[in-house]
Amino acid sequence: MMRSWPVIAAMVLVLGGLSVVAGYEMAPPGAAAWREIAWPFPRDGWPAGRAFRCGSAECGGDVEVYLRPKLGFCNCDSGVADDDEVDRVADVDMISPRFVPLNAGDIVRVADMPGRIRVYDLDGHRTAIGIAVSHRCDLMAVAAQGRGDVGRVQGATLKFLEGREVSAWMIAAMEGR
Repeated sequence: MMRSWPVIAAMVLVLGGLSVVAGYEMAPPGAAAWREIAWPFPRDGWPAGRAFRCGSAECGGDVEVYLRPKLGFCNCDSGVADDDEVDRVADVDMISPRFVPLNAGDIVRVADMPGRIRVYDLDGHRTAIGIAVSHRCDLMAVAAQGRGDVGRVQGATLKFLEGREVSAWMIAAMEGR
């Protein structure tokens, strides 16, 4: 019986090590890079949302993402119809009232909700991303900002929104929970 003790201990150590490796591999890449920050905007007609920041070292430049549901604020039949609607509802104007679209928007799907995404220039110094997606008659508004390459800011934002925890929160918020 004494001889089996070292074998059992070795097995526990190996299995424990494998579970740590498996847990590490299952965590989405860069998930720890994002941290929640206080909602930075003044109150308006909608409740405050959630805000997150990813630092330069992790995201190649500081990126902030702001998201909040706007329940009952979307066309129940057509959802987010066009770029003008993204301009109006995605909350980019809270970051800066001087935002200029860089090009036409694109169709996007976030947390299994359809909508549109559009890229903006803010004051000639920052990039902004506006996203509006819908679920039934409700809207999820997402605005992001960062300095530098447009593709990097957009990619970091979309990757963050694809994360399991953020997607689950968005779906629950759209259900009014």
